Amino acid sequence: MIPQDRFRSLFHKYLLALFVAVATPLAFNGVIEGWFGYRDQRARLDQWLGLQSASAAAEIHDFIHGITTQLGWLVQLPWTEEPDERRRTDALRLLRQAPAIASLTLLDGNGLERLYISRIGLNRVESRADRSADPALVGARAAQIWFSDVSYNRGSEPYLTIAIVGNRPAVGVVVAEVNLKLIWDVISAIKFGKTGYAFILDRSGRLIAHPDISLVLRGAEEATSKRFRAVRDAIGPGRGFATSRDAQGHYVAASAAPIQGTDWTVVVEQPLSEAYAPIYAALWRTVMLLAISSLLAGALAYALADRMTEPIKLLEEGTERIGAGSLDHRISIHTGDEFQRLANSFNKMASELELAQQHQERIARLRRFLAPQVADLVDRAGDDSVLDGRRTEVVVVFCDLRGFTAFSAGAAPEEVMRVLSEYYESLGGVIAKFEATLINFSGDGLMVLVNAPVPIEEPALRAIDLAVDMQRNVQALIAGWRLHGYHVGFGIGLASGPATVGRIGYKDRLDYTAIGSVVNLAARLCASAADKEILIDAKVAAGVKGKRPIADLGHREIKGYDEAIPVFGISFDSLSGRGRPSAG
Repeated sequence: MIPQDRFRSLFHKYLLALFVAVATPLAFNGVIEGWFGYRDQRARLDQWLGLQSASAAAEIHDFIHGITTQLGWLVQLPWTEEPDERRRTDALRLLRQAPAIASLTLLDGNGLERLYISRIGLNRVESRADRSADPALVGARAAQIWFSDVSYNRGSEPYLTIAIVGNRPAVGVVVAEVNLKLIWDVISAIKFGKTGYAFILDRSGRLIAHPDISLVLRGAEEATSKRFRAVRDAIGPGRGFATSRDAQGHYVAASAAPIQGTDWTVVVEQPLSEAYAPIYAALWRTVMLLAISSLLAGALAYALADRMTEPIKLLEEGTERIGAGSLDHRISIHTGDEFQRLANSFNKMASELELAQQHQERIARLRRFLAPQVADLVDRAGDDSVLDGRRTEVVVVFCDLRGFTAFSAGAAPEEVMRVLSEYYESLGGVIAKFEATLINFSGDGLMVLVNAPVPIEEPALRAIDLAVDMQRNVQALIAGWRLHGYHVGFGIGLASGPATVGRIGYKDRLDYTAIGSVVNLAARLCASAADKEILIDAKVAAGVKGKRPIADLGHREIKGYDEAIPVFGISFDSLSGRGRPSAG
């Protein structure tokens, strides 16, 4: 007899769910839904109002920044002692282009007034009045761009003084009086929702911009600004949106954001009736649902039976994705029955398969540029820090076929690929045998590192034996190729010295490489090597002196070097009687 499973059967579970669904007071569900709906709506409202206030602050900042940018063109050139008619023309042009600018004052590097242009006053040219103690000049020299506190012309129109100093003392300072009443065009265009709007307060809380221009013209009055300042103060720093009363006494939701540079605050507000309209609508829908909930009891059994098929669909979809290779996919079923246990089994299997795949991919990535035994060593140690970037002594080996370009141009593509396949197969075995690091191969050329990433004893000797074995194997292939009329040769270049080695690339593709002058030298020596020739630099020759027969080939002109350098050679024929060199 099959023992009783500790999970509840589907029959008992759904029977109990149906009973609870009918017996539990539906009003409790309505209360919970209303609470969470209210909380979610407040969170969305906070985020939305914060975004609107930040956007409004950015628009006002762009308005002010546009004016400062235009003013900056007036302080580009140094002053001379002669009257500058060009500056007067530029100033008049700027007044036409920027209607918000009421007047312009240009001061030279000594703080003397050289030009004053005004829309409402008399212009002055070369008055030479000393303005060096003017707060605008002092502030601009200290902060590059200076903004004054807002003042009210004739107690109504808000004005702002902006002073900008040039990048050199000799170009002087431009001081502009800006009529902030024209910000109305910007602030009145900021709309959100049906009735939401924005307004601006200065540092002291006075109203300087509002869609209702009549309120702005009374902004100097404490009674006018007080009610707007109360909204700003109710928000406070870092508190998100707040609720307060607007000028008409209606409750509003408001958020504020600072305007860079001017130390102003932009406040956006929306009536609570509009802001919470989705909540009111949701509550009304909940009441309606509670009224007709008794009609849904008959359909509940059908709905539960339908929901029973959902875990089966999840299992089917999950197994298909895992079978297609998406081993990181997990089947999420929390039913507490046989479906959950089956899903857990599939997830465990997928996790084990994913670990196995990751292990195989790790080994495959390491073996792209490391000898198999070195890759296995790094994998067993579980630490690939040896592949991190560092500076070390290496021996760089470059090799390629002589005459391969002419051969590939005249041979059939299939023959070219067959020759390259034999060529790389032969060299790959030699590289693995001597535990060298294959950096890259392109066409018929290869670059190999010795002594990195894993250090070895006598790297110069290992590199020489590697090169000789390469020549021996490739020359055996060349002998066969020449029987088919393929006239190619094989040359090798070696150089030793410090280089920066490490991984390079991006997340999904990393290669191990070396950077340094020793790489260039090895490549040049390889390019200079004739068929059957192995050219080495003086440092490699010194490292194997007395251990391998080295021939001094004298000084040679090497491309890329200003002076001839000493070059040495070693012939693989000279070692034929010594047997194959050892990798250890």
